[in-house]
Amino acid sequence: MEIMAVQGTCRNLCKFAPIFLLLVLSGLLFLLRNMQSLEKLNGKTVLALYNVPNIIEATFRPLASARLDWNQSHCRSLGLAPSPEEATEEHHLLESIAWPESPGPLLPLQKSSDPAHSFFTIWPADREWHVGDQLQVLVHMRDFQGHPKHHGGDFLLARLYSPKLGAGVAGHVVDHQNGLYSVLFWLPWEGQAYMKVTMVHSSEAVRVLKRLREERPDRVYFKSLFRSGPFSETTVCNLCLPSHQPLCNYTNSRTGEPWFCYKPKLLSCDVRVSHAKGGYQKNLLTRKEELLFQSNVNIKVSIPALGPDHITVLPESKAKPEKEKSGVVKFLPSGFYYNHVWQTTSRAPLRQFLDTSAITQCLQGKAVLIFGDSTARQWYEYLNAAVPDLKEVNLNSPKNVGPFMSVDIVHNILLKYRCHGPPIRFSTVAASQLHYIADELEDVAGGRDTVVMVSVWSHFSTFPVEVYIRRLRAIRRAILHLLQRAPDTLVIVRTGNPQALNQEVSLYNSDWFSLQFYVVLRSMFQGLNVVLVDAWEMVVAHHLPHDLHPPLAIIKNMINVILSHVCPDKS
Repeated sequence: MEIMAVQGTCRNLCKFAPIFLLLVLSGLLFLLRNMQSLEKLNGKTVLALYNVPNIIEATFRPLASARLDWNQSHCRSLGLAPSPEEATEEHHLLESIAWPESPGPLLPLQKSSDPAHSFFTIWPADREWHVGDQLQVLVHMRDFQGHPKHHGGDFLLARLYSPKLGAGVAGHVVDHQNGLYSVLFWLPWEGQAYMKVTMVHSSEAVRVLKRLREERPDRVYFKSLFRSGPFSETTVCNLCLPSHQPLCNYTNSRTGEPWFCYKPKLLSCDVRVSHAKGGYQKNLLTRKEELLFQSNVNIKVSIPALGPDHITVLPESKAKPEKEKSGVVKFLPSGFYYNHVWQTTSRAPLRQFLDTSAITQCLQGKAVLIFGDSTARQWYEYLNAAVPDLKEVNLNSPKNVGPFMSVDIVHNILLKYRCHGPPIRFSTVAASQLHYIADELEDVAGGRDTVVMVSVWSHFSTFPVEVYIRRLRAIRRAILHLLQRAPDTLVIVRTGNPQALNQEVSLYNSDWFSLQFYVVLRSMFQGLNVVLVDAWEMVVAHHLPHDLHPPLAIIKNMINVILSHVCPDKS
């Protein structure tokens, strides 16, 4: 009887077998279709619960081969529309950084600028030079076949230096747009002075960089993690995204700064957990273009001198200076190094804060609020190490991301750092910590015991210049509001600086992008009651190699500039 009962039960179950099989197959199909949207959760993954292998990062990388339906015009037109005055300013700013166009189609490597075949000469070569004079060097550009170039557009940097004196000053390059360039050096010290001229990029390479900026603002991409309960998804984010699928709009309600992510397939836009750099797009160049970006060949290579590469500077002449000829450009740098110490050319004297007690005494009773990228974080790290009684408060912030805070109870010093809002290429930033600098500044009370420091530049290099102008405009507006309600607040603004370059870095963070931001930032803050730290010239003039994060010797000189305004020499 038991056997017959079992057989009857089996016959009944077999009737439902196709239904059970269909349900199982439907569940597996649902899982497989959504597996690429699932992400790690507390060391496990939703996929792991079903014993399915984890997905690799490539699942949320945008396809490099796809032609995206966006362009420079789309990216730069997002956000709040500028006022008529702002639009006029923007027009003038863009005109001020307009780069000479190379004629005709892109030249091959052999006809592009070659620093090894190019040369510079001192002009005129048969005169005396005195402290305070302006030295002119003439650069002749040649191609790889030794033929003279007949158009401009090469990106050159230059410095005058003396290893014996620990001295250095940046030069000013004038493009005559015919293959000739003048480099102007102000002569601030007596003794020997050597010249160094470097071709950062050829005019042909700059043409490629301009194309990338116009056509591929997505060449650095970002991602965000969305999580609800046991489910999580990761999607691509950026300042402007092709709208071929639904978007989550995270535009800042206060400043109008745009930011978007692709909407998760299963989850809401409201459950965004974090922001992170996704990676760098590859295969951006043609083979012809790749040859224009070769380390030790045509990226940051020195141009040799034809004749002497140094002069002897005599003491300042007591004779009246000769009347300058019409059309001659006069250049005065923001400062120079002497005995390895940065000296300013402005009227404000710089103090030297040689020990921790001097720095502590200067900052006593101050609140120092630092906002920006990792170059701003260098200032926080320097001061945090320099003041012995500063104790860092554990905010459980990720390393190198922040926010960070240190307190010196004995001397009543508060030191804080917070990164700027997107685009930010940090590893992982909690969505709740994506604060815009302009918003933060609107909430600062200010006063004579408040020091505000801002550095924003590097993370914007892949976008049209209009995007950077828009961000600076919002920050400038907030600074003006701060100075209106608390005029005694000290505001420090840092420029960008040159860095080490290879082919890959050039495509995303070239010094050419940074130079344009440098010119824009200086113009936008000119005439305001802020202190400008000219990191560009401080790096160009120094003997140490260029680095995105300048070495300690340069940071120390930057801090001297800052503290000299916090605690000016009243004598």
